Amino acid sequence: MNQRTPHCSAALFLLTILLAAAAAAESGRDRIDALNRAMAERITCYPLEIFQVHKQKPLIAVKELCLATIYNETGARPLWVTADGPDASAEAILDRLRTSVQEGLDPDDYEVDLLASLWTSRQPRDLARLDTQLTFSLVKYIHDISHGQMKLREADSELYAEAGDEHFDPLLAMTMARSAQDIGAYLDGLAPQHDAYRKLREALASYRELAKGPAWPVIGGGPLIKPGASDSRLVEVRRRLEQTGDFRSTTDREDFYDEPLEAAVKGFQAQHGLKTDGIIGPNTRAALNRPPAELVDVIRANMIRWHIQAHKLGDTHIMVNIAGFRLTAVRDRQTEMEMPVIVGKFQHQTPVFSDKIRYLEFNPYWNITPSIARNEELPALRENPNHLVDRHVRLFSSWLDDSVELDSTTMDWSQVSRSQMSRYKLRQDPGPWNALGRVKFVFPNHHAVYLHDTPSHDLFEQSSRSFSHGCIRVSRPLALAAFLLNGQNGWDSEAIDKVVATGERKIVTLRTPIPVHITYQTSWVDNGGVIHFNGDIYGRDTKLLQTFDARN
Repeated sequence: MNQRTPHCSAALFLLTILLAAAAAAESGRDRIDALNRAMAERITCYPLEIFQVHKQKPLIAVKELCLATIYNETGARPLWVTADGPDASAEAILDRLRTSVQEGLDPDDYEVDLLASLWTSRQPRDLARLDTQLTFSLVKYIHDISHGQMKLREADSELYAEAGDEHFDPLLAMTMARSAQDIGAYLDGLAPQHDAYRKLREALASYRELAKGPAWPVIGGGPLIKPGASDSRLVEVRRRLEQTGDFRSTTDREDFYDEPLEAAVKGFQAQHGLKTDGIIGPNTRAALNRPPAELVDVIRANMIRWHIQAHKLGDTHIMVNIAGFRLTAVRDRQTEMEMPVIVGKFQHQTPVFSDKIRYLEFNPYWNITPSIARNEELPALRENPNHLVDRHVRLFSSWLDDSVELDSTTMDWSQVSRSQMSRYKLRQDPGPWNALGRVKFVFPNHHAVYLHDTPSHDLFEQSSRSFSHGCIRVSRPLALAAFLLNGQNGWDSEAIDKVVATGERKIVTLRTPIPVHITYQTSWVDNGGVIHFNGDIYGRDTKLLQTFDARN
C-alpha cells in the first residue's frame, strides 16, 4: 500500500492541474463571453432616424452608423482587443493616433486621451468601448490623412471643394487596414509621400522645437535701416537671424550694418517672399517679428492642404505655387526648371486643383470670357468704339459655330446691356498684342484655367504678382514648352521658335499628358532644405486653421 502512495499523490496532483486548467478555461470562456455580450450591447440595431441622417451626411460623420456598418459585417466581435486587453495592432493604431500631431493633425480629434484611459482596464464594457473607439478613431484618421477633414468643405464648399470624401467607405478602410501585414507601415503610407510634404513634416518638428526655446527678439519700429548704417536695432536683427541658424555674427560692432549681415538679410527676404534689397523696412521687420509658434501654424496649414490635394505628384510634373508666384518643372523626380509666374487677383483668385496638361496651342487665339466682356470690354467700348479694333479683337454675333462677324466700330454700345454683351464672342487674333502671348498650355477643367505666355513681361519684376483674372502667366513659356514636348516628334527649341515665328495658330498634343498641380503654399522647403514663408495673398491660412482647430 505504501508503495502505491507516490502514484496516488501523482494522480491527485495531475487531477488538481486538470481541474485548475478546466477552471481557467471556463473562466477564460466566461471572460470572452462577457466581452462578446458587452460588444453586442454597444453595437445595436439603430433606429431608422440614423439612416435618414445618412442621407444628409456622409457615413463617416455619423459615428453610430459607421460602427454599426463595420461591426454588423464582422459579426459584432472585437477587432483590436481580447479579454486580456489590446493586441499588437491596437498598440500600433494608438501610436499612430498619438503621433498624428507630426502630420499637422490634432490627436484630440481621435480621442487619444479616452483611449489611454481605457487601455489598462479589463472590464468587458471598457474593453468593448475601447475596441469600438479604436475602430472609429482609426476610420477618422484614415479618412483625414487620405482626403483631408470633411469639416473644411462644410465650412467653405468652394474653397475646399476637394476636402474630404463623402463616398468614403469605412468598411473598406477597415478591411484594408486589417489585411495589412504591418498595420503601422500601412498607416504610415497613407500620408502624402512626395518631398514637398515630407520636408514640411521635418520643418514642423524643427519649428516646434524653436517654439519651445527662448523667445525671439522683437525688432522695434523706426526709420529704414540700410546697408552701411548704424542702428541699435541691428543687435536684435543679428540675434533673430542667429535663432534660426541663418546667420552667425563675427563682429564687435553689432550695431553696424555690414556686408555679412546684408547678405543674411537678403537671404531672409528671399525666404519670405520679400523684395531682396537688403533694406530693413516695415515688411522685413514684420517678417522678422513673426514668433515661431505662428510659423508652426503656417507649416501645419500647408500640411493640411496636402492632405486634401495630390498625394502622388508623378515622377515628371509641373507644380504652381499660387502664394509663392512660382512654377517648378520636375523630370524624373529632379527639379529641371523654376520660373516666376503671375496669378489671379484677390477678386479673381486662381483655384487649387490637379489635372494633366494635354496639349499646347502656339500663337493662340484669346477668347475673351463673358465676364470680362461685360465687366471690362463693354465700358471701354462705350468710351471708345475702336477699343476692340485697336487691340486686334474680332466681334462675333454669338458663341455658336455658325455665328457671323460684326463690325464693332458701327455698333451703338450705349444700347447694349451687360447680359447682351455676354452673348457676343470676342476673339483676339494671334500676335505680339495677344493677351495669351505666344503659347498656351491647356489642361481642360471646369475652372477654365490654363497656363500661358503674356506680352507684359515687365510685371515679372514685381515681388508680389497677383494681376490676372485667374489663369497663370509664365515668365519662360518657350522653355516650358520645350520641357513638356521633350523632343517628341522633333519638337525641340529650334522647332518651337520656327512655329512661333510663323504667327499661325498650331495645336500640338502631348504624347503623354503631364500632371500639373496648382497649389497654394504659404510655406514650402526648397531643394537646399531652406524653408520659405510666402505672403498669404488670399488670406487663407487663418480661416483654414480656425475651421480645422474648431472643436466639433
